[in-house]
Amino acid sequence: MSKDPRPSRTDFAEDRTILANERTFAGWTRTSLGCIALGVGFQALFNQLQPSWIPKAIATAFLLLAALIVWLAERRSAAVIARLDPHVVVNARRTNLRVIAFCVSFGAGMLAASIWLLM
Repeated sequence: MSKDPRPSRTDFAEDRTILANERTFAGWTRTSLGCIALGVGFQALFNQLQPSWIPKAIATAFLLLAALIVWLAERRSAAVIARLDPHVVVNARRTNLRVIAFCVSFGAGMLAASIWLLM
């Protein structure tokens, strides 16, 4: 008995789950970038507060939160990718997710360093 070559409804559901996982990762990455914007904006608006380390510390906390969010999103998304088998859609590579997470967290780290060293 030969197997039907057409994808089943379950296969399509799995593909939809993969696409939903990618949208979720993108949403969390946007949230991370929003935290970076909050940190930089807070530092820009309140850099005259005294003592000067308070706005720097608050901005750094937002930047660290951004790095944490993007890495947690990467871990969760990579776990979903490992569990699912794509049928029709092309699955995102786990390496690409790590590159995105690294770039966002590296950028947040560089901004935090510049806040403390240059301002």
